[in-house]
Amino acid sequence: MKVLINAGPWLTVPPPGYGGIENVVATLVPALRERGVHVVLASVGASTLDVDELIGVYDKGQFTELQKPYNQVMGIAHAHQARLVAELRARDDIDLVHDHLEVVGPAILSALDGPPVLHTLHWDLRKHPDFYGAFPSSIAVNGVSESQLARAPEALRAASLGAIHLATPLTDRDLGATRGDHFVVMGRICQLKGQHVAARLCQKLGLPLVLAGPVSGRNTPAELDVVAQNPYHPLYGHPDVRYHLDQVSRYLDDELVRWVGAVAGPARDYLYASARAALFPIQWDEPGGTAVVEALALGVPPIGLRRGCLPEIIDHGRTGFLADTEEELAEWVLRVDELDPEECRAEARRRFSPSVMADRYLELYERVARTAA
Repeated sequence: MKVLINAGPWLTVPPPGYGGIENVVATLVPALRERGVHVVLASVGASTLDVDELIGVYDKGQFTELQKPYNQVMGIAHAHQARLVAELRARDDIDLVHDHLEVVGPAILSALDGPPVLHTLHWDLRKHPDFYGAFPSSIAVNGVSESQLARAPEALRAASLGAIHLATPLTDRDLGATRGDHFVVMGRICQLKGQHVAARLCQKLGLPLVLAGPVSGRNTPAELDVVAQNPYHPLYGHPDVRYHLDQVSRYLDDELVRWVGAVAGPARDYLYASARAALFPIQWDEPGGTAVVEALALGVPPIGLRRGCLPEIIDHGRTGFLADTEEELAEWVLRVDELDPEECRAEARRRFSPSVMADRYLELYERVARTAA
């Protein structure tokens, strides 16, 4: 089977740090190729993932351009998608398109008389009610959790082929890290992730906490200081910047509660693997939960609020703890040592390995192809 996988123009595959969809694609593609799938990746030229073919318009990721006004960036996704369409029109050997580009992907591909398309829904499906409420019937879709699909518009939910949970690489993940005393919140600093809740909780309990992740594309405290000290900076009023400055920074003391900026690669894995637990005080219905799966794979018990996909991923009392309130979350944090890191790793191997995800997608590819034949 020859599959064109569209990761979009925003970040390289794999991404240098934060990048949920690009990390998913970087995890899926090697496992597909091990199974004999020929992969054509639509991304940016700087992507380093081993693929059979790479196509795109831009040499580097365009994510930072998203900070500009809409009328200055609206053509980026469309230029990328036009290149993909031109590729499909120039050849007849692509068996299926696996699309991951939000809204623009299915909107353009639905008008193309070409190979069948599977579009994976990675986000909050209530964001674009007019589009998702009348989703193109020619496009097959799947979600990344059952809870995500349960909140989808009725027509989209009825047309979905089900949910496939996200995965994370499992090989070479034992870093020899000694489990320390610190807790960690990994991910983009924003209101939805609830870093302020974790910071307030850990400060109250006297527990060390490390916050790791970018703030509106600023990867270090020094980079953020440039924004924070200049009211005329384009990012000064950005919601994520304001959230960090107004709700998170008050708890930072560089001793008990620290923000270390964005971390990637081995440093990121080591920070995770040496943590006592990973906290997920999410303030929204998280659709995918990649960070939760990554924590499990490294033997780091996840503790979070019972929202979104977390109840599907965390087996309460065995591989993590789930709470309904901040007060209950604090109680479970104090009981984290009751959880066995080996149970977390075993669960990741059984349910969230790349091979499991690839096998499920291959079944879906074949189902979509048969339906379109």
